Amino acid sequence: MSVRQAVLRGLALGRSFLQRGLLTPAGRVAARPRGDRVGPAARTAQLRSFLPARYRFFRSSVRGLAAQLQASALRRRFIGGFPRNRAVFLAFGFGVGLIEQQLEEDRTTVGTCQEIQAVFRKKRFQTPTKPFTSGYQLKDYIIGNQVGKGSNAAVYEAAAQFAKESDGQRSLLQLRDDEEEEEEGEKGRSLTCCFPLAIKMMWNFGPSSSSEDILKSMSQELVPAGPLALKQEKEQITLDGDFGVLPKRVSAHPNVITVYRAFTADVPLLAGALEEYPDVLPPRLNPNGLGNDCTLFLVMKNYPCTLRQYLEVSTPGGRPGALMVLQLLEGVDHLCRQGVAHRDLKSDNVLLELDSAGSPRLVITDFGCCLAQRNSSLQLPFKGPGVSRGGNPSLMAPEVITAVHGSDVVIDYSKADAWAVGAISYEIFGQRNPFYRPAGLESRSYEEKQLPLLPSSVPVAVQLVTRLLLRRNPSKRPSARVAADMLHLSLWGQEVLADQGSAGMKELVDWLLCQTAAVLLKGCRGPRGRSVEAELQRSFLSNLELEDLRTAVRFLLYGQRPAMILSA
Repeated sequence: MSVRQAVLRGLALGRSFLQRGLLTPAGRVAARPRGDRVGPAARTAQLRSFLPARYRFFRSSVRGLAAQLQASALRRRFIGGFPRNRAVFLAFGFGVGLIEQQLEEDRTTVGTCQEIQAVFRKKRFQTPTKPFTSGYQLKDYIIGNQVGKGSNAAVYEAAAQFAKESDGQRSLLQLRDDEEEEEEGEKGRSLTCCFPLAIKMMWNFGPSSSSEDILKSMSQELVPAGPLALKQEKEQITLDGDFGVLPKRVSAHPNVITVYRAFTADVPLLAGALEEYPDVLPPRLNPNGLGNDCTLFLVMKNYPCTLRQYLEVSTPGGRPGALMVLQLLEGVDHLCRQGVAHRDLKSDNVLLELDSAGSPRLVITDFGCCLAQRNSSLQLPFKGPGVSRGGNPSLMAPEVITAVHGSDVVIDYSKADAWAVGAISYEIFGQRNPFYRPAGLESRSYEEKQLPLLPSSVPVAVQLVTRLLLRRNPSKRPSARVAADMLHLSLWGQEVLADQGSAGMKELVDWLLCQTAAVLLKGCRGPRGRSVEAELQRSFLSNLELEDLRTAVRFLLYGQRPAMILSA
C-alpha cells in the first residue's frame, strides 16, 4: 500500500468518525468520552482523580485524543516506523480532531436553539379571555340554534347573559380582547345580538345523574379544559382511569380547542331536540327517551364551520393548503408532548375560522376518544377486546388497527395522529380521503404504492410529507414535530436548503436567528398571535430541537430514501 493510499485510508477513518458525530445527538457523543469506565480502567481513573478537572477532561476528551494521536505520529516520524503506518496514524489523528470541532459547533448550535426556545416559551399562547367568575350554570347563557350534532353530543350557539363590568368582574361575553374587537370592526356592537360561544351538551346514558359519576365517565372531554373551567369543589372529585385525582389537562394552543367552562345541569328541551335526538332525552321530556336527567355541558368558542364543511365549498391553493396541514401537525405535536393522543382525528373533528388576513385557522376538537396519560408514554396495554382503540376504525393507523390483544401487547400511539394528518391532507387538496369507505383503502392492509397521487399543484414538500406520514411502519414514519419542521423549512427556509444542496450548521443557525428577529418584530408592530403564519412561526421557534430539525433537513434533501435517513 502506497503512502498516498495510507493517507486516504486514515482520512476515511477520520471521516467515518466525523459522520458518526454528525448523526448522533451532540449531548450523547460529548458525554461518552466523559463516561465512567468499568473494570480495571476505572481503578486507573480513580488514581488520577487528584489532577485538575480541566486536565482530566483534556486527557479524556476527543480533542485530547486527537492531540495524542497527532503527537504520536510526529514522534514516529522522527523516531522510526513504517511510512504508511505513520501516515495512517497522522491522518486518523486529524480526522478525530475534526470530530471535536464538529462537537463544539453542535454545542454552540444546541445552546442557540435553547436560547431561542426560552424566548418564545415565555410568550406562550394565551386564550383571548377576560377575567370572569360566572358561567357555571346553564341559566347563565342564552342558547340559540343547533350548529352541530354527533354520535355523543349536540352543539348549540350561545351567548352569556350580559352583565356590565363591576368590581373587576366581567361577563363571559367579553371573550375577545379590545385589539381584536377593534380590528374586526366589532367595538361598540351589542354583544347580546350575536353568539360568540358554543355549548356542547353530552348524551348521558350512564348509570347515574350525579355530578360525580358524570365527571368520572366523561373525564376525557375535560382534557382541553382551561384552568378555571370547573368550580373549585368539582376539581377535587376523584376520577377513574388513567387520570389520577384530576383529569389530564393540556395547555392552551392556537390549534387546539379550549373549554372555558364545564358543568353539570338538567337536560333542557332545546330547539329541535324532539326531532333531532329524541331517544337520548330523559323520560321527563320524552316518555320513550333513554337518557338521564342530568348531563355534562361544555362551553367553548363558537367557530363558523368544521374543516369538512369548509372543504365542501372551497379548495385551498398550494401555500394555504400547506399552512392548513402544518397547523394540524402543530396541534398534534402539542398534544403528543403533553401525553395526549386524540385517536379520532378527522375533518369533522377540526373546527375552522378565518384570521384577519383571510387565512383558515384550524382547531382540533372533540376529545371524547382520546388517550391521556400521566406518564406521557402514549402506550396503551391491549390486554383484551374490551380495551378501546379509539374512534373510527377506517381512520386508525396500521399499528393500531392490526394490533391483536394479549397479555404483553402494547399499542404505541405516538405517531398514530400524525398518520391521520397524512390522510386528511388529501381532503385539504380537493381529493377524497383514501381511507373513507366505501371503496376506500383499508388501513389494515393497504400497500403504500396504492396511495393516490396528490395534484401536481401541491407543493413538493407537502407531497413528500404526506407520503412519509402514511408509511405503514411507524419506525419509518416521521413524528408530527419532524413533519412540521419539514413544512416550516419548505415555507420559510428555502434559501437554507438551496445553498449547495445542503444546510450547514452555520447557515441553519443564521436562518434561525433571522426568523427569531422577524417574528419578534412582527409581534411588536401589531396584535400578537392574530395571524395564522405568526402563530405557526412562534410554535416552531418555541419547540425548536436541533435533532428534529436535522432529521427534517435530511428528509427534505433525501426524500426518496426515508428508511436510510431514519436508520442513520
